[in-house]
Amino acid sequence: MTHDITGLMAALPGLDWITDPALVRQKSRDFFWYSPVLKRQLNGARADVVAVPRNEEEVIRLLAECHARRIPVTTRGAGTGNYGQAMPLLGGVVLDMSAMDAVLWAKPGLVRAQAGAKIIDMDRHTRAAVGGELRFHPSTKRTATIGGFIGGGSSGIGSCTWGILREPGNVLGLRMVTMEATPRVLELRGADLDLANHAYGTTGIITEVEMPLAPAEDWLDLTLAFPSLMDAARFGDALTAMDGVVKKLVCVLAAPIAQQYFKGFPALGDTEAVVLAMVAPPYLDALAPLLARHRGREVARLRTEDAPIPAYEFTWNHTTLQALKVDRSITYLQTLFPAPDHLALIARMEREFGDEVPIHLEYVRLGGKVCCFGLQLVRFTTEERLAEIIRIHEDSGAPIFNPHAFTLEEGGMKQVDAAQLAFKRQADPLGLLNPGKMLAWDDPDWTPDRPGKVYLFPASDDEAE
Repeated sequence: MTHDITGLMAALPGLDWITDPALVRQKSRDFFWYSPVLKRQLNGARADVVAVPRNEEEVIRLLAECHARRIPVTTRGAGTGNYGQAMPLLGGVVLDMSAMDAVLWAKPGLVRAQAGAKIIDMDRHTRAAVGGELRFHPSTKRTATIGGFIGGGSSGIGSCTWGILREPGNVLGLRMVTMEATPRVLELRGADLDLANHAYGTTGIITEVEMPLAPAEDWLDLTLAFPSLMDAARFGDALTAMDGVVKKLVCVLAAPIAQQYFKGFPALGDTEAVVLAMVAPPYLDALAPLLARHRGREVARLRTEDAPIPAYEFTWNHTTLQALKVDRSITYLQTLFPAPDHLALIARMEREFGDEVPIHLEYVRLGGKVCCFGLQLVRFTTEERLAEIIRIHEDSGAPIFNPHAFTLEEGGMKQVDAAQLAFKRQADPLGLLNPGKMLAWDDPDWTPDRPGKVYLFPASDDEAE
């Protein structure tokens, strides 16, 4: 599509613009290439220009001018998503929020920051100021922004205790700007948070975030080994259910994931499964009987702050990244193993796929119940086989949040409810915010039994990621 970028930039001469083609391409991409399907579809997608606002007033002026010229706007944090959330399918402007990075205030149990604040910087600030830390964070803590996490993420390190982002109480407030002829600034709280939480920036531009804090802990990274996957899975399930033990991570990895793909990792037996856990020091003694009951052994123990690579950077989607560093043919799934039969379902999928789909589990509380997400690795062969693997999981009762699709409905959300769609009609009446990512807007007749619109942006080059 052709957009009046020259007129836009002339109307906003004081805004910081990025026009260098290489930098625009870089800012137009996220970690979509984890998926061979998305890499084929989206590799050449890029914006026309990148805008880097320094304050909310610049965001408002930019959205008003883009609305007047019918120019799409795709917001971006650090670009650490995996679903193509931050990729501009119809060109236009990428709105880079990284310069709006201030922690505005911290109080006991609460913090408020601009959307571009890095999560690691927020934790440093709140630890020093009020002895608190964010309840959970993605495995990309060292680079991810809080606005990007809320707009494009869903759960992470800490979800074994606190649940997911859309659980009531895990986000307390969002300030956002609409994309209308005269943009409005809204403060969303309570049930209204779901209008923007995990919406890929399709309903407004988040400028500030208010989050709850947990007491800051001097976390220990534990590496635990088990004779089999199911020994490790049962241990992980029991540990997550121990409400009296303060923990932030319970990750299970089948052999040979750590053995094949984790460089610099402690030595393991060839067939041993692994649990990676983050536990507060006073509670270690409570783990010993549980570890013995499940035939486990402690391999390594280290303060998270002292670790050359913290345990969380071997978990969640960093597991996939570690594997891709060794084998670029690997891809992955994002699966829910729902309670109460999650352990039986895990065992069934292990029998069904064996080493073709090595099991990787992240234990969470979902609606108060212990269960787990699977971020299984997949030894990719063809797109047809990948689709078959997904179908078998879903037919077996393990829903896939498809990381090989870039829309909200096919990937992270499964559906867009009527309230969110009605809000988008008010907040973005021309559909200019991250177009192509919400099927309920683009294709009202879409149903889960057929794919959404396919975009193809083949790149002219095949550069290394």
